[in-house]
Amino acid sequence: MFERLFPRKKRDPKPLPQPDSQLALGALLIRVALADRQYKLAEVAAIDRILQATFGIGPLEAAKLRAVCTDLEMHAADKAEFAKILRDEVDYAERMGLAHAMWQVVMADGESHSLEEGVVEEIETALGLSEEDCAAARAAALGAGE
Repeated sequence: MFERLFPRKKRDPKPLPQPDSQLALGALLIRVALADRQYKLAEVAAIDRILQATFGIGPLEAAKLRAVCTDLEMHAADKAEFAKILRDEVDYAERMGLAHAMWQVVMADGESHSLEEGVVEEIETALGLSEEDCAAARAAALGAGE
């Protein structure tokens, strides 16, 4: 009855932007945080801090960027697309920084989960990082988390 009196307007979903290196980085951080199917506040805060530090933006801009990145990650048809963008557009040293950032997200809640670890390792491989550099990034993050 109420539907006839007050029909809901169907909102057209806002189209997602084309991913660039900034959005790809954020989407990969989101993927890591969601790997264990528990998106904790500590992980959200870590992602926002990483986005702020990496892109020189404020807290509000970081939260907005994270929201867009979350939508991109949730609707991505090709899960390898984000790593490919970063591999093609970002130099090796910056990709190493991303590896360290991903491990910071894994350790944000004080625990390392095997599902999150597996996702990080897959992304590191897709980014073309060496095993030695991946091990160093992991050791640095795990050491800082203790």
